[in-house]
Amino acid sequence: MAKLIGISGSLRRGSFNTALLHAAAQAMPDGSELVVKTLHGIPLYDGDVEATDGIPPAVAAIKEAIVAADGVLLVTPEYNNGIPGVFKNAIDWISRPSADIKRVFGSKPFAVMGASPGNFGTTLSQTAWLPVLRTLGTHAWFGDRLMVSRAPTVFDEAGALKDAATQEHLKRFMLGFVDFVERSTGFRR
Repeated sequence: MAKLIGISGSLRRGSFNTALLHAAAQAMPDGSELVVKTLHGIPLYDGDVEATDGIPPAVAAIKEAIVAADGVLLVTPEYNNGIPGVFKNAIDWISRPSADIKRVFGSKPFAVMGASPGNFGTTLSQTAWLPVLRTLGTHAWFGDRLMVSRAPTVFDEAGALKDAATQEHLKRFMLGFVDFVERSTGFRR
């Protein structure tokens, strides 16, 4: 059973990306699990705070959840054609101290997906994640891309995924990523 952690890069209560992450948890193949996490409670990175107070509890919790997971799914919005600052800030905190990078990220399977109200999905923010994931030494999966565009038409008012084509694509995406994670970690069903 592959255990994944999924992180939504949005703090907004009605976030399409958090809704997409919840839909991904429901689309997991039998025998695998996706634990949903958000960035709530993670402060702005400040090296002085790190030096005097250490790693904040919210950061330590998500960091250890990543370590315990077999793979990580980043569900990213796209703000001004790039990575949302709050999401990059969280990853910056999680990579501290730098001596922990290999333990937390090293060769860990990662995948990226996202949703946007615009016509191009999250093409640019997903692309912007690639050098970050490479720098951290992750084992990024490129077997599929899921960039949900025109998100208000894909989700209902309660945040449930209502578009059948997107639901099917999400199932294929999750099946492919879980297979990649299992092959990468030597997991056998």
